[in-house]
Amino acid sequence: MRRFRFPGVAFAMEASGPRRIVAARAVAAHAASAQTPAAQTPAHDTPAIARRLWLARTASAFALATLAHHAHALTSTTATPDPDRLSPRQSAAFRAWFARIVDQQLRRGPTPRWTQRDCAGLVRFAVGETLKPHDGKWLRANGMTSLADTSSMPPELQLSASQRTIANRWTQLDGSTGAYASAIALIQRNSRFVSKDVNQALPGDLLFFDQGDDQHLMIWLDRYIAYHTGTVTPTDTGLRAVAVSDLMQWKDSRWQPRDGNPNFVGVFRLDFLTP
Repeated sequence: MRRFRFPGVAFAMEASGPRRIVAARAVAAHAASAQTPAAQTPAHDTPAIARRLWLARTASAFALATLAHHAHALTSTTATPDPDRLSPRQSAAFRAWFARIVDQQLRRGPTPRWTQRDCAGLVRFAVGETLKPHDGKWLRANGMTSLADTSSMPPELQLSASQRTIANRWTQLDGSTGAYASAIALIQRNSRFVSKDVNQALPGDLLFFDQGDDQHLMIWLDRYIAYHTGTVTPTDTGLRAVAVSDLMQWKDSRWQPRDGNPNFVGVFRLDFLTP
Protein backbone atom coordinates (compact mmCIF):
# COMPACT_ATOMS: atom_id res chain seq x y z
CA MET A 1 0.00 0.00 0.00
CA ARG A 2 1.19 3.47 -0.80
CA ARG A 3 0.07 6.58 1.06
CA PHE A 4 -1.31 9.51 -0.94
CA ARG A 5 -2.16 12.98 0.25
CA PHE A 6 -5.56 13.97 -1.10
CA PRO A 7 -6.37 17.69 -0.88
CA GLY A 8 -7.88 17.91 2.58
CA VAL A 9 -7.50 14.25 3.61
CA ALA A 10 -4.91 11.49 3.61
CA PHE A 11 -5.70 7.99 2.44
CA ALA A 12 -3.94 4.79 1.44
CA MET A 13 -4.26 2.94 -1.83
CA GLU A 14 -2.23 0.58 -3.95
CA ALA A 15 0.55 2.30 -5.83
CA SER A 16 -0.42 2.69 -9.44
CA GLY A 17 2.73 4.14 -10.89
CA PRO A 18 1.25 7.04 -12.92
CA ARG A 19 2.11 6.74 -16.59
CA ARG A 20 3.06 9.86 -18.45
CA ILE A 21 1.44 10.29 -21.84
CA VAL A 22 4.34 10.95 -24.17
CA ALA A 23 2.41 10.85 -27.41
CA ALA A 24 -1.36 10.62 -27.42
CA ARG A 25 -1.43 8.84 -30.76
CA ALA A 26 0.93 6.14 -29.50
CA VAL A 27 -1.11 5.67 -26.34
CA ALA A 28 -4.31 5.23 -28.33
CA ALA A 29 -2.65 2.83 -30.77
CA HIS A 30 -1.29 0.56 -28.06
CA ALA A 31 -3.99 0.94 -25.37
CA ALA A 32 -5.77 -2.24 -26.34
CA SER A 33 -2.66 -4.37 -25.88
CA ALA A 34 -1.15 -2.57 -22.89
CA GLN A 35 -0.44 -4.83 -19.91
CA THR A 36 -1.09 -3.70 -16.34
CA PRO A 37 0.16 -5.32 -13.13
CA ALA A 38 -2.14 -8.12 -12.05
CA ALA A 39 -2.41 -6.65 -8.58
CA GLN A 40 -3.96 -3.49 -10.03
CA THR A 41 -6.07 -4.67 -12.96
CA PRO A 42 -6.95 -8.37 -13.01
CA ALA A 43 -7.57 -9.91 -16.41
CA HIS A 44 -11.27 -10.22 -15.61
CA ASP A 45 -11.62 -6.57 -14.53
CA THR A 46 -13.45 -5.40 -17.64
CA PRO A 47 -14.60 -2.00 -16.21
CA ALA A 48 -11.02 -1.03 -15.34
CA ILE A 49 -9.80 -2.02 -18.81
CA ALA A 50 -12.63 -0.10 -20.45
CA ARG A 51 -11.84 2.96 -18.35
CA ARG A 52 -8.18 2.90 -19.36
CA LEU A 53 -9.10 2.53 -23.03
CA TRP A 54 -11.47 5.47 -22.73
CA LEU A 55 -8.80 7.59 -21.04
CA ALA A 56 -6.40 6.76 -23.86
CA ARG A 57 -8.99 7.76 -26.45
CA THR A 58 -9.63 11.02 -24.55
CA ALA A 59 -5.91 11.82 -24.57
CA SER A 60 -5.71 11.03 -28.27
CA ALA A 61 -8.70 13.23 -29.06
CA PHE A 62 -7.17 16.08 -27.07
CA ALA A 63 -3.90 15.81 -28.97
CA LEU A 64 -5.68 15.79 -32.30
CA ALA A 65 -7.82 18.77 -31.34
CA THR A 66 -4.72 20.67 -30.29
CA LEU A 67 -2.83 19.95 -33.50
CA ALA A 68 -5.66 20.27 -36.01
CA HIS A 69 -6.57 23.78 -37.10
CA HIS A 70 -10.11 22.71 -37.93
CA ALA A 71 -10.68 20.41 -34.97
CA HIS A 72 -14.46 20.89 -35.12
CA ALA A 73 -14.48 18.78 -38.27
CA LEU A 74 -13.80 15.72 -36.10
CA THR A 75 -17.32 15.86 -34.68
CA SER A 76 -20.56 15.31 -36.52
CA THR A 77 -22.49 18.37 -37.64
CA THR A 78 -25.62 16.42 -38.53
CA ALA A 79 -26.39 14.84 -35.14
CA THR A 80 -29.98 15.27 -33.96
CA PRO A 81 -30.14 18.08 -31.36
CA ASP A 82 -31.09 16.99 -27.85
CA PRO A 83 -34.53 18.54 -27.16
CA ASP A 84 -33.68 18.80 -23.46
CA ARG A 85 -30.37 20.59 -24.00
CA LEU A 86 -30.38 23.91 -22.17
CA SER A 87 -30.14 27.11 -24.20
CA PRO A 88 -27.25 29.52 -23.55
CA ARG A 89 -29.56 31.63 -21.36
CA GLN A 90 -30.80 28.60 -19.43
CA SER A 91 -27.24 27.33 -19.07
CA ALA A 92 -26.11 30.63 -17.56
CA ALA A 93 -28.93 30.48 -15.00
CA PHE A 94 -28.14 26.82 -14.31
CA ARG A 95 -24.48 27.62 -13.61
CA ALA A 96 -25.46 30.41 -11.20
CA TRP A 97 -27.85 28.20 -9.23
CA PHE A 98 -25.49 25.21 -9.30
CA ALA A 99 -22.65 27.30 -7.86
CA ARG A 100 -24.99 28.82 -5.26
CA ILE A 101 -26.20 25.40 -4.08
CA VAL A 102 -22.67 23.97 -3.80
CA ASP A 103 -21.55 27.09 -1.94
CA GLN A 104 -24.51 26.72 0.42
CA GLN A 105 -23.41 23.19 1.34
CA LEU A 106 -19.88 24.44 2.02
CA ARG A 107 -20.90 27.41 4.15
CA ARG A 108 -23.73 25.87 6.19
CA GLY A 109 -23.00 22.17 6.04
CA PRO A 110 -24.67 19.48 3.96
CA THR A 111 -28.44 19.31 4.04
CA PRO A 112 -29.88 16.02 5.36
CA ARG A 113 -31.57 15.58 1.97
CA TRP A 114 -28.15 14.99 0.42
CA THR A 115 -27.61 11.37 1.34
CA GLN A 116 -24.98 10.02 -1.11
CA ARG A 117 -22.01 11.99 0.12
CA ASP A 118 -19.00 11.61 -2.11
CA CYS A 119 -17.52 13.58 -5.00
CA ALA A 120 -20.02 12.32 -7.59
CA GLY A 121 -22.86 12.56 -5.09
CA LEU A 122 -22.18 16.28 -4.66
CA VAL A 123 -22.50 16.78 -8.42
CA ARG A 124 -25.71 14.75 -8.68
CA PHE A 125 -27.27 16.50 -5.69
CA ALA A 126 -26.41 20.00 -6.92
CA VAL A 127 -27.71 19.24 -10.42
CA GLY A 128 -30.96 17.84 -9.03
CA GLU A 129 -31.55 20.83 -6.76
CA THR A 130 -30.65 23.29 -9.51
CA LEU A 131 -33.29 21.83 -11.82
CA LYS A 132 -36.09 22.16 -9.23
CA PRO A 133 -38.40 25.20 -9.02
CA HIS A 134 -36.88 27.51 -6.40
CA ASP A 135 -40.14 28.56 -4.78
CA GLY A 136 -40.81 29.47 -1.15
CA LYS A 137 -41.08 25.82 -0.12
CA TRP A 138 -37.69 25.03 -1.70
CA LEU A 139 -36.07 28.09 -0.11
CA ARG A 140 -37.33 27.11 3.36
CA ALA A 141 -36.15 23.51 2.91
CA ASN A 142 -32.68 24.78 2.00
CA GLY A 143 -32.47 27.46 4.70
CA MET A 144 -32.35 30.32 2.19
CA THR A 145 -35.02 32.60 3.65
CA SER A 146 -32.89 35.39 5.13
CA LEU A 147 -32.81 38.80 3.50
CA ALA A 148 -29.17 38.25 2.55
CA ASP A 149 -30.16 35.07 0.75
CA THR A 150 -33.31 36.27 -0.99
CA SER A 151 -31.74 39.54 -2.12
CA SER A 152 -28.92 37.77 -3.97
CA MET A 153 -30.72 34.90 -5.70
CA PRO A 154 -29.83 34.10 -9.31
CA PRO A 155 -32.57 34.56 -11.92
CA GLU A 156 -35.04 31.67 -11.81
CA LEU A 157 -34.33 28.85 -14.22
CA GLN A 158 -37.18 28.48 -16.70
CA LEU A 159 -37.34 24.85 -17.82
CA SER A 160 -39.71 22.46 -19.53
CA ALA A 161 -41.16 19.54 -17.57
CA SER A 162 -38.82 17.19 -19.40
CA GLN A 163 -35.74 19.30 -18.67
CA ARG A 164 -36.53 19.17 -14.96
CA THR A 165 -36.12 15.38 -15.03
CA ILE A 166 -32.57 15.41 -16.43
CA ALA A 167 -31.15 14.50 -13.01
CA ASN A 168 -33.22 11.29 -13.04
CA ARG A 169 -31.83 10.24 -16.43
CA TRP A 170 -28.07 9.95 -15.97
CA THR A 171 -26.56 7.49 -18.44
CA GLN A 172 -24.77 4.57 -16.78
CA LEU A 173 -21.65 2.90 -18.16
CA ASP A 174 -23.79 0.06 -19.52
CA GLY A 175 -26.07 2.49 -21.37
CA SER A 176 -29.00 2.27 -18.95
CA THR A 177 -30.36 5.42 -17.32
CA GLY A 178 -31.32 6.32 -13.78
CA ALA A 179 -30.86 8.70 -10.86
CA TYR A 180 -27.38 7.38 -10.05
CA ALA A 181 -24.10 7.72 -11.92
CA SER A 182 -20.59 7.12 -10.63
CA ALA A 183 -17.78 9.63 -11.11
CA ILE A 184 -16.47 7.83 -14.20
CA ALA A 185 -20.01 7.52 -15.63
CA LEU A 186 -20.66 11.24 -15.10
CA ILE A 187 -17.54 11.99 -17.12
CA GLN A 188 -17.58 9.25 -19.73
CA ARG A 189 -21.31 9.13 -20.52
CA ASN A 190 -22.78 12.47 -19.36
CA SER A 191 -20.10 15.09 -20.07
CA ARG A 192 -17.87 16.27 -22.89
CA PHE A 193 -14.18 17.05 -22.78
CA VAL A 194 -13.32 20.77 -22.79
CA SER A 195 -9.57 21.09 -22.25
CA LYS A 196 -6.65 20.33 -19.95
CA ASP A 197 -6.28 24.09 -19.54
CA VAL A 198 -8.35 25.17 -16.53
CA ASN A 199 -8.54 28.67 -17.97
CA GLN A 200 -11.17 27.24 -20.33
CA ALA A 201 -13.40 26.13 -17.43
CA LEU A 202 -16.75 27.73 -16.65
CA PRO A 203 -18.57 27.62 -13.28
CA GLY A 204 -20.09 24.19 -12.85
CA ASP A 205 -17.52 22.40 -15.00
CA LEU A 206 -15.92 19.26 -13.61
CA LEU A 207 -12.23 18.54 -13.07
CA PHE A 208 -11.53 14.82 -13.41
CA PHE A 209 -8.56 13.05 -11.86
CA ASP A 210 -7.60 9.41 -12.43
CA GLN A 211 -5.31 7.97 -9.76
CA GLY A 212 -5.21 4.46 -11.16
CA ASP A 213 -7.54 2.53 -8.88
CA ASP A 214 -9.47 5.64 -7.87
CA GLN A 215 -11.19 8.44 -9.79
CA HIS A 216 -12.23 11.80 -8.41
CA LEU A 217 -14.29 14.83 -9.40
CA MET A 218 -13.89 18.45 -8.38
CA ILE A 219 -16.24 21.32 -9.24
CA TRP A 220 -14.90 24.52 -10.80
CA LEU A 221 -16.61 27.53 -9.22
CA ASP A 222 -14.41 30.19 -10.83
CA ARG A 223 -13.05 31.74 -7.62
CA TYR A 224 -12.32 28.39 -6.08
CA ILE A 225 -12.70 24.63 -6.50
CA ALA A 226 -15.11 22.57 -4.39
CA TYR A 227 -15.19 18.85 -3.78
CA HIS A 228 -16.11 16.09 -1.35
CA THR A 229 -13.34 13.89 -0.04
CA GLY A 230 -15.54 10.80 0.23
CA THR A 231 -14.72 10.66 3.94
CA VAL A 232 -17.30 11.62 6.55
CA THR A 233 -16.82 11.60 10.33
CA PRO A 234 -18.93 13.05 13.17
CA THR A 235 -16.83 16.20 13.06
CA ASP A 236 -15.97 16.38 9.35
CA THR A 237 -18.51 16.68 6.53
CA GLY A 238 -15.90 15.81 3.91
CA LEU A 239 -16.59 19.05 2.03
CA ARG A 240 -13.61 21.14 0.95
CA ALA A 241 -12.98 24.38 -0.90
CA VAL A 242 -9.55 25.32 -2.17
CA ALA A 243 -8.33 28.35 -4.07
CA VAL A 244 -7.33 27.61 -7.65
CA SER A 245 -3.86 29.03 -7.05
CA ASP A 246 -3.38 26.75 -4.03
CA LEU A 247 -4.42 23.60 -5.89
CA MET A 248 -2.07 24.46 -8.76
CA GLN A 249 0.79 24.37 -6.23
CA TRP A 250 -0.47 21.40 -4.20
CA LYS A 251 2.31 19.47 -2.49
CA ASP A 252 1.13 16.16 -3.95
CA SER A 253 1.45 16.96 -7.65
CA ARG A 254 -1.01 14.21 -8.59
CA TRP A 255 -3.79 16.65 -7.65
CA GLN A 256 -2.50 19.65 -9.57
CA PRO A 257 -4.86 20.47 -12.49
CA ARG A 258 -2.04 21.02 -14.95
CA ASP A 259 -1.56 19.87 -18.52
CA GLY A 260 1.68 18.13 -17.57
CA ASN A 261 0.05 16.07 -14.82
CA PRO A 262 -0.86 12.62 -16.25
CA ASN A 263 -3.32 12.05 -13.39
CA PHE A 264 -5.34 15.12 -14.39
CA VAL A 265 -7.55 13.99 -17.27
CA GLY A 266 -9.00 17.45 -17.87
CA VAL A 267 -11.97 19.80 -17.63
CA PHE A 268 -15.35 18.35 -18.57
CA ARG A 269 -18.74 19.98 -19.15
CA LEU A 270 -22.15 18.44 -18.55
CA ASP A 271 -23.66 17.43 -21.89
CA PHE A 272 -26.94 19.28 -21.45
CA LEU A 273 -25.25 22.69 -21.07
CA THR A 274 -24.64 25.20 -23.87
CA PRO A 275 -21.88 26.00 -24.60
